Amino acid sequence: MGVLLGIGASLGFTRLFQGLLFEVTPTDAETFVLISGLLIVIIMLACLLPALRAARMNPVQALRHQ
Repeated sequence: MGVLLGIGASLGFTRLFQGLLFEVTPTDAETFVLISGLLIVIIMLACLLPALRAARMNPVQALRHQ
């Protein structure tokens, strides 16, 4: 959901930053797809690492610790 909202917002802001772009059109589909894919991979890794750590814990010990 966040990626879709970000793509929509970035399409709106491309006209403002058109002068700063070098050899890229403001609505370059390849750039949008690559950056969106990279962000999704980073988000998945950010969620996966804590989940793996939590999965290795003994639930009884975790509850007693709190």
